[in-house]
Amino acid sequence: MPQIYTQYNFDMEVLQSKIPVLVDFWAEWCTPCHRFTPIIEKMEKMAAGEYKVGCVDVDKEQKLVERYNITIIPTIIVFKNGQSTAQLVGAVSEEDLRHMMVND
Repeated sequence: MPQIYTQYNFDMEVLQSKIPVLVDFWAEWCTPCHRFTPIIEKMEKMAAGEYKVGCVDVDKEQKLVERYNITIIPTIIVFKNGQSTAQLVGAVSEEDLRHMMVND
């Protein structure tokens, strides 16, 4: 299970991370989010310390939703060196996620 990011640990775990971080903004009630979960879990297993994978529950973390202007879920944002470097909206493919992590 990917790490859960909240307004209390987001800056430390994501923005201050020395390695890239893939963040999945999702909700429990979101059917596409649930279909996408196996891909997120696979990405986490493949990370091998090269990047981190985590999730933000949009229903519980409204401040982060507003901060990153999340209007559609799932939304995936990759952070590198404290900055958002790539964003995908909707349930995307594993290949798209790997491409995001390698090329951005």
